[in-house]
Amino acid sequence: MSTVLIVLQVIVAAGLLNVWLLRFNRATPYRGGNSKSLKDEFASYGLPAWFSYFIGVLKVCSAILLILGIWNAQVVFPTALLVTCLMLGAILMHFKIRDPLIKSLPAFLMLIMVVSIMVIGKTVENGL
Repeated sequence: MSTVLIVLQVIVAAGLLNVWLLRFNRATPYRGGNSKSLKDEFASYGLPAWFSYFIGVLKVCSAILLILGIWNAQVVFPTALLVTCLMLGAILMHFKIRDPLIKSLPAFLMLIMVVSIMVIGKTVENGL
């Protein structure tokens, strides 16, 4: 397995765990609208509170699977694809409420990293 691939998996996993476990109830400059927590952020997008927990479970599980993917490469591509969809959704929500572009930056950077994970993973898998 490529060292770059492993590093990207760890960075993405750490980022997801940081946001959803350590900063769930903390304000950051990247929260949608004027939100002070993730629950507030989802409310500012017009989404129900339960949806924040659903997305949180998907993101925390994705982080765990990306780490496990260091030893089991088969889980990496589908997990990165899921995170790609989640990051596209996050970016769209920021656009929906007309947030400044800077608020979408973390989701955009994560999107670049997970797409890179998929591309590098397939390249390594195919022996290129």
